[in-house]
Amino acid sequence: MRKSSRLILALDETDKSKALAIAGSVAGLVDAIKINWPLVLSAGPEIITELSKFSDVICDFKVADIPNTVHLIVEGSVNRGAAAVIVHAFPGSDSLEEAVKTAGDRAVIYAVTEMSHPGGKEFTAPNAEALAQMGVKCGVAGFIAPATRPERIAAIRKIIGDREILSPGVGAQGGSAADAIKAGADYVIVGRAIYKAENPRAVAEQICKEIQSVL
Repeated sequence: MRKSSRLILALDETDKSKALAIAGSVAGLVDAIKINWPLVLSAGPEIITELSKFSDVICDFKVADIPNTVHLIVEGSVNRGAAAVIVHAFPGSDSLEEAVKTAGDRAVIYAVTEMSHPGGKEFTAPNAEALAQMGVKCGVAGFIAPATRPERIAAIRKIIGDREILSPGVGAQGGSAADAIKAGADYVIVGRAIYKAENPRAVAEQICKEIQSVL
């Protein structure tokens, strides 16, 4: 995945035509487009392939299952053109290892350390460091750490070394792109602030300027 603007669009728009139009409008600006189940359920899994024409696609399926099911989901995503898949770390090392093995050299795996919403403090945050340590041992390429709590990004960075950190929660959830980058994030993930805007590209450009101001 390229590392230019450091901005990833979380495209949770559920209208397929609008999603493709937004993807086209920010093509060449965002480093990747992250999609989740809402868009896939409304547009079908072929949307992965269609979006990959505009940008690298991250399938944020937060896979949390036994190794065989993890294998099937990662394989299906990568076969359709995904450059990365996001999985939960808490199912254990065997599931994480299967995700990494299945992705092979065709894609990368990102593991969640803790969620960005307030409820993320209840169960994922208290175990985030242990999940990060396990992810390093299992060979994941990077981790998800919350822009809503920059100090948590810094804590995860100390554990994972130079592996990548993707930080969601910028914009609608109140996180700051600049603060996330300063805390150690490689990329920030922004959704509603961009895809719900009248001019998605203009908003994306503004966030890119904010990111560049602290690099």
